[in-house]
Amino acid sequence: MHKYLLPLFLVLLSSQTMAQDNKTVASLAGQNGCLVCHQTAIKLVGPSFQSVAEKYQNQVDAQKLLVSKVRNGGAGAWGKIPMPAHPQVTEENTSLIIAWILKGAPAN
Repeated sequence: MHKYLLPLFLVLLSSQTMAQDNKTVASLAGQNGCLVCHQTAIKLVGPSFQSVAEKYQNQVDAQKLLVSKVRNGGAGAWGKIPMPAHPQVTEENTSLIIAWILKGAPAN
């Protein structure tokens, strides 16, 4: 019985930590202006985060590519409206946000 308690505890702790991490990164996305143009499941000015995750799910360099697009801007991948550059967002925060987006921008 005791041999199952530690693994169960670790799974529960890990799940709670991941949910908190997702909420923290979602908050970062809001603080850095991402939610002005993007939402989790619906298209606003730019694509939904879930659409981005689906489009890049099998692309090995997706993390690096999208960090560059956020920081430097981009155009043409989702239509005529360009993605403006966001150099004011730190590379660390951009990487955290992109990793969260590529997971489908989970709330929990």
